[in-house]
Amino acid sequence: MSHPTPAADAEHGIDPEIYQRRWQILGVLCTSLMIVIIGNTALNVALPRLAADLQASTTDLQWMVDSYALIFACLLFTAGTLGDRFGRKGALQGGLVLFLIGTVAASVATSSTGVIVARGIMGVAAAFVMPSTLSLLTNVFPRAEQPKAIAVWAGISGGGAAVGPVASGFLLEHFWWGSVFLVNVPVIALALVLGHRLVPTSKDPAEPALDVVGALLSIAGLGTLVYAIIEAPIHGWGSTSTITTFALAFIFITLFALWELRVEEPMLDLRYFKDMRFTAASGGMTMIFFAMFGTFFLTAQYFQLVLGYSALETGLFQLPMAFVMMLVSPQVPRLINRFGPARIVPIGLALVATGLFTFSFLGVGTAIWWAYIPIFCLAFGMAFSMTPMTTMIMSAVPVTKAGVGSAMNDTTRELGGALGVAALGSVVTSTYVGALGSATEGLSAQQRALAESGLTGAYQVAEQLGERGLALIAAAQQAFVDGLGNAALIGAGIIVVVAGVIRLSLTRNPIDAAVLARGEHGPLEDPQIEVTPVD
Repeated sequence: MSHPTPAADAEHGIDPEIYQRRWQILGVLCTSLMIVIIGNTALNVALPRLAADLQASTTDLQWMVDSYALIFACLLFTAGTLGDRFGRKGALQGGLVLFLIGTVAASVATSSTGVIVARGIMGVAAAFVMPSTLSLLTNVFPRAEQPKAIAVWAGISGGGAAVGPVASGFLLEHFWWGSVFLVNVPVIALALVLGHRLVPTSKDPAEPALDVVGALLSIAGLGTLVYAIIEAPIHGWGSTSTITTFALAFIFITLFALWELRVEEPMLDLRYFKDMRFTAASGGMTMIFFAMFGTFFLTAQYFQLVLGYSALETGLFQLPMAFVMMLVSPQVPRLINRFGPARIVPIGLALVATGLFTFSFLGVGTAIWWAYIPIFCLAFGMAFSMTPMTTMIMSAVPVTKAGVGSAMNDTTRELGGALGVAALGSVVTSTYVGALGSATEGLSAQQRALAESGLTGAYQVAEQLGERGLALIAAAQQAFVDGLGNAALIGAGIIVVVAGVIRLSLTRNPIDAAVLARGEHGPLEDPQIEVTPVD
């Protein structure tokens, strides 16, 4: 394949010097992205240790995971807009410094509240880092190379989710639980140094006015929505508080949409949703991360608390998923070019559904090789789906608004992830409590509440019961597996429906595969912005 010359790229707004080092820049961006991903998933295998050492309840553990997602999601549009307006490199570097502060704070926390607050700080930082990586990518690569670069970015995004548990598992074998956060410190330092030297400055040359009202409404709407999703399993999906919170989120999001339609320079131009690339990919990406985060949250506990593997072994079992995604994702643009997104994206989603369906057959005594069947299905399915859907979102947005497009891409991931952890976790919890049944008879109210709080609680109660504790552990493990099976089946069914809807949408509104493969942008095209090298 022939590549554009530096001179040709200079004509499109890419400085020749920047073009020459574009792949080095991509390496820095992917390193920064890996920090955000590992910072999120590395915590999963440490949850049993945190529950024991900090006396954390299931709610505490869920908030350790979700405080990050909540703040990350509600700030993404605002952070992406600020990056477009004031400079994406500054947003990236500042976010990395703040992430470092949150990481160190989490590692020395002495209570569940301390970990939750530190994770919130990391969520603020991630909201600036992640959109900056993708928006900078689209501004240093010519459009013909963007799909390939985005494929690498997407592979790192998905693969990093499996690398985190391995690193944290190794650290938990040798150090205290806080070390799982410190794994990012040297990587952050490397990203800061290389980013300062290699990454160019870039921003929207039009310098649009800040949409303060839109920013506040987006924060309120997304924050309330994610909060409602997180709290629904605790209070009940049909409870008054849950319905009220969802209604409040709907009001805020509706007000945001109405404001964006009337303001002269909107934070999010709602016309993007007229483009099927943008709408279908946003919905599909949400469900991909619904499956991935929900599955990782549950399987980390399954491997350790049911099958009895260590944290390190648990991480290693998920490592092949990272290799598959990193190797397969860069090849997907070729398949898109040949077969079109209307075929490849639904196939990817079907593989994800197959992986979830296969998870439903896992049992208390399942051989470990059986678990690799759903893991590989999920890995191939996510690789097939994430790359084209990320490209579809970014190609539908003008290059000058790359931060907003990236924020939309990242928001779908965080909403899907939070929904996956909350919804699938809720299914497991409700099944678990119901299935324990007579195993908790004769226990004190305090013991019963602790046993019903989760597998870790059941183990703690069992230690107090002597021989009888063995029966409680057996019942709790089976109850958890029953819940995992139900959650996997529900997740698989949802993904099948989404795959069908996307297939129908892309068939009725076909997207030219060649145009998508070239990374060409949609009808709302703006001139590409100028970037300048760093001294």
